[in-house]
Amino acid sequence: MKNMNKYENCLLCPRKCGINRSTGQTGVCGVSSEIKVARAALHYWEEPCISGKRGSGAVFFSGCSLHCVFCQNRESSDGKAGKLISKERLSDIFMELADKGANNINLVTPGQYIPDIVWAVNDAKSRGMKLPIIYNTSGYENVTELKLLEGIVDVYLPDFKYMDSTLSARYSRAKDYPSVAKQALSEMVRQQPDVVIDDATGLIQKGVIVRQLLLPGHVNDAKAVLKYLYDTYHDHVYISMMSQFTPIALKDYPEINRTVTRREYERLVDYALEIGITNAFIQEGDVAKDSFIPAFDCEGV
Repeated sequence: MKNMNKYENCLLCPRKCGINRSTGQTGVCGVSSEIKVARAALHYWEEPCISGKRGSGAVFFSGCSLHCVFCQNRESSDGKAGKLISKERLSDIFMELADKGANNINLVTPGQYIPDIVWAVNDAKSRGMKLPIIYNTSGYENVTELKLLEGIVDVYLPDFKYMDSTLSARYSRAKDYPSVAKQALSEMVRQQPDVVIDDATGLIQKGVIVRQLLLPGHVNDAKAVLKYLYDTYHDHVYISMMSQFTPIALKDYPEINRTVTRREYERLVDYALEIGITNAFIQEGDVAKDSFIPAFDCEGV
């Protein structure tokens, strides 16, 4: 039975808009309670321990509670792209990705559909699906809702975008992002306290990987994020330092309307080494290209 009460006065995300999404109204996330998916396909551009050689079974959900001005997936995150499906179809999609050889099921921006995702994962598991479940999120999550995912999610893959609330207010309209992300990450690590990598395949099975996207001109804030992560969790979480910032429609934000320079990224990586971070991923080459942005054409949906 569809868990409608979570959608009727929706408080799933930290915005807590209280919209009755079950009637077709859309919340701050941009979507109603009906599951909307923009793409479900093998994805090869995640961290190596996620994508491996066969690819990650990425399910891109429509809608997002954060709406960053620099979002690369705006076509999907604003709720416009995508196809409406049932929770039963979502479970079938998980099974189909497993049949295609996916290393895992990668739930991308899933927070607005948590009740139905829990049902669909449990249903797929009851039919024999044994792949690790990855929760790929902006980091802007309610602890109360994350607790519903205990025993469901094997790997948390949150962003930690900002330590400075003035930046989060300007670029994500979420002054509370740093405090919310800290609380959310604490709950994720409580559920999955250590990273477990399969020695034979090199693929992650359990744990938390935190992504930090370096913004142009904001190396110091990125350093503050790394320091917080390492001081708080040491080697219990892996850190993914990302240089792929791709400026799209940012004329109103001229201070970040460019790619990250090589020197900026080198400063961040050097700092990570300086403070003792060893469990980390770095990006090499020119990754700030819109060619790396997937097509939200409802493939696999």
